[in-house]
Amino acid sequence: MPFERNKQPLSPIVRQDIRSLHQEQWVAVPLAQVFDFFSNAENLEKVTPPWVGFRILTECPIVMRPGTVIDYEVKIHRIPMRWRSEITEWEPPHYFSDVQLKGPYARWNHRHSFRESNGGTLVIDDVEYALPFSWVPGTGLVERFFVKPELDRIFAHRRSALRTQFGLPPEEKEGPNEERAQ
Repeated sequence: MPFERNKQPLSPIVRQDIRSLHQEQWVAVPLAQVFDFFSNAENLEKVTPPWVGFRILTECPIVMRPGTVIDYEVKIHRIPMRWRSEITEWEPPHYFSDVQLKGPYARWNHRHSFRESNGGTLVIDDVEYALPFSWVPGTGLVERFFVKPELDRIFAHRRSALRTQFGLPPEEKEGPNEERAQ
């Protein structure tokens, strides 16, 4: 699924190994209620695992629209890092996209989509990401054995946290069971 690309042009000499992550989660909650939850940037902390040390640095409330820039602090293996993202697409209540302008990834484009489905809402996340220096031999192993498992843990936590947020029972099988590589 194509979506607006990071505004920072890639150098023609540096190759990036772009990875993708696709997650879907159905919740028995109306589309408008789900989108309202996600459209409040302050709620990101509610679905982010505590070990990430997520904290919004931008003054709240944050008005979401194309061009909105949000600064966060996250911890990667206990090391604090700044993360700046920009909302590049905003189409309530169907989707919005954000791109990382500054942070731990060489590229991070995230589209959040929402679709009415079976009396509830299908929450869809499509992420394109690349590690810094992804052209260096061995970076693929770092992604495979460290980054991808950590992203899986973060999204598994998010699945559980969303169910809790909306007062739904836990899933029978924990984990990113609907993830598909692209």
